[in-house]
Amino acid sequence: MEELQMGASEGSYTVRQQEQARNKRLEETQETRGKGSRERPWEQKRWQPRPRDVDTMEPEGHGLAKMMGCRLWTATSKALFVEFLATGLYVFFGVGSTLHWPLALPTVLQITITFNLATAMAVQITWKTSGAHINPAVTLAFLVGSQISLPRAVAYVAAQLTGATVGAAVLYGVTPGDIRETLGINMIYFTGCSMNPARSFGPALIVGKFTLHWIFWVGPLTGAVLASLIYNFILFPDTKTLAQRLAILTGTEETKKLVALKPEKESQSSSEDSIPKSVCQVI
Repeated sequence: MEELQMGASEGSYTVRQQEQARNKRLEETQETRGKGSRERPWEQKRWQPRPRDVDTMEPEGHGLAKMMGCRLWTATSKALFVEFLATGLYVFFGVGSTLHWPLALPTVLQITITFNLATAMAVQITWKTSGAHINPAVTLAFLVGSQISLPRAVAYVAAQLTGATVGAAVLYGVTPGDIRETLGINMIYFTGCSMNPARSFGPALIVGKFTLHWIFWVGPLTGAVLASLIYNFILFPDTKTLAQRLAILTGTEETKKLVALKPEKESQSSSEDSIPKSVCQVI
């Protein structure tokens, strides 16, 4: 009898221990859920900044300056390349039409049509990117009318002269010596009706003939300045202030336009869930 009582008491004690252990585990589970799930140290992932996080950590002024500089460099390099290419093609085909080909001597009408077609082609491929100057006189007219900055104008003229020189050099290399002669310099009395200093400079540099070359610069540039003044200040007066003209001349107006485009770009990127890509890859 005593043995039965002792066994019953031991059994009840074991059941009580199991219940206490179960209750303790339940309490631990509830505490864990209340505090939130905790990851073990070896399960914790290290935080790695994404491209967006890196951009936000950089100073805002530095990131904005980098973005604006990148955009300016991209737009300017494209404009310079198309001015170089278009001026080279213009000189190659235009000057090529003035040479004394053995089959038939070109007439003035044929030369005029060729130059006009070359001009139309050059304007068609450059007007969206650079404004289709293709002529230092046109670039100077834009500068006087506060339509372009001084650094960009100087770069345009350099690209045009380089393109004209390359075009004349290619024409000189593919044309027989008895045909190319002076590459059309002063073929028509005195000036040859050249109203493009780049078109005159390229062949003159390749041939090495600069007789009265200053006329091909003074005449077109003077006419461009007078035409720009008459158009922008007399016929169609511009409402730009002196401060705005100075900003355009120094190139700061382009930077202001890029700053104005930044909020629009941020609003578009915030609506997208994807990570924005870099503005440019230096070009």
